[in-house]
Amino acid sequence: MGKPPLDGGLSLRWSARLSLTTRILAVNILAIALLAGSLFYLNNYRDSLTEERLAQARLQLTIISDALESETAIDQSDLIVRSAQHLNARIRLYGADGSKIVDSFDLAEPTYQFIDPDTQPWRKDAARILDQTIENMVLSAPIGNYAEPEIDNFSAWQELSLARKTGQPTSSVSFAPDRTPVIVAAISQGNSSEGLLLTSNAKDITRIVRAERSSVILVIFAAAVVSILLSLFLARTIVRPIRKLARAAVQVRMGRSTEISIPKMPGRRDEIGQLGRALADMSAALRHRIDATEAFAADVSHEIKNPLASLRSALEGMERVDDPELKKQLLDIANDDVQRIDRLINDISDASRVDAELARAMFERIDVGRMIEQLLASREQRMSNQGIKIAFARPGRDVAMVMGDGGRLERVFSNLLDNAVSFSKEGDLIEILATPDADEVIIHISDQGPGIPEEQRKTIFNRFHSDRPETEDFGRHSGLGLSIAQTIIEGHEGSIQVFDRRDNKPGTCFEVRLPKAGGQPL
Repeated sequence: MGKPPLDGGLSLRWSARLSLTTRILAVNILAIALLAGSLFYLNNYRDSLTEERLAQARLQLTIISDALESETAIDQSDLIVRSAQHLNARIRLYGADGSKIVDSFDLAEPTYQFIDPDTQPWRKDAARILDQTIENMVLSAPIGNYAEPEIDNFSAWQELSLARKTGQPTSSVSFAPDRTPVIVAAISQGNSSEGLLLTSNAKDITRIVRAERSSVILVIFAAAVVSILLSLFLARTIVRPIRKLARAAVQVRMGRSTEISIPKMPGRRDEIGQLGRALADMSAALRHRIDATEAFAADVSHEIKNPLASLRSALEGMERVDDPELKKQLLDIANDDVQRIDRLINDISDASRVDAELARAMFERIDVGRMIEQLLASREQRMSNQGIKIAFARPGRDVAMVMGDGGRLERVFSNLLDNAVSFSKEGDLIEILATPDADEVIIHISDQGPGIPEEQRKTIFNRFHSDRPETEDFGRHSGLGLSIAQTIIEGHEGSIQVFDRRDNKPGTCFEVRLPKAGGQPL
């Protein structure tokens, strides 16, 4: 079974088979195709002109018939000839016995003549073919071909018979050999059985329609050329950059080079330029993440090797010594190494999850003062401060507000406090200050420890960096605490730095800056 269509059943399968250039052309050409529909309207225009001409012929014939009733036979012939010359028509009068009495073509020069299509140039043939094609496409009512009767009498003309039967003037249209309209109108002469017939070759209708059609075709052709050129230009400015970006993205996906450059298109300020810059930034972030992952894996391997080597040495030593006291020392070393490995694994697990968890986290409004206050109360209950005094200048309620993940931010300040406690002596004072600024909330954590040399103030945030007090047991800290803190703060679009104390006393001051809540998206 095939897969169900996406988007609630809407499946644009055609779009998957057509390039973007083709689709741009198709959409623009569609508008031209709609314009081309006006060619079919011209067929209706021709029909309306023909219908108007038929009505005129019936009216003209009625006027001539009324005029003939008051004329003598000689005057009738003269009136018929003059009317035929004026109307560019052929007028015939038939007697009661059905024979032809008067024919304007016999009394004067013919006002029109049919043209043999075989003698006309190819352009006329093409025009006739186009006329017939459009008529077939719009399903026009079929029109018969005009032909003069072999015996020209009353009964040879259906129009005369119908006019006598209905007592009303009648008319019809047919095509001459060159497919120009022939108008035929007939009327019965008063109470007599005489009939009057008018025929004319309305070539002007064909000329008007073909001239209009030529104008429309020229407009359509010009519009099509302009539309195609604009479509190709549009495709060039859209499709080519997208293809460049697609090729670069494929190279990044294939991993053929770590230095693949995705064009940023700085000159473009439209959506394509935004896409290029977004993809370039994404590629750079991905490359940075891959490099960081590789470096992290190398660091993890190096850090775990040390306790493993120590553990192996202790276990091997236990097999070779018999002294119970020495064995106990080796067992303590092995136990410390196991705890160190366990601590490393836990911290490594936390460090590897930070970015992913921050990406999924839903930020909320957090009162930094209240959060630190609750953290200090929890540490006091756990006796985590090891006799170190902590003074917190708590800001007012709902004053120091930030948007963030409360659990992760609490982890940051817990790590910073652990670091300050580890470098402080019993009875020392750790000071915490949280103050709101115009756009930020600034938190300072100051201790009275030995301080950090200026050359180490950047490296202390590196993974597995460890510069512990001499009194601390080796391996108690993994060196990931400050690195995790920096990752969390940067994930909140903040910053963390370390300085000397501002009061010129010995010690270290960690400064954390977080964007102030207010208008920041969740």
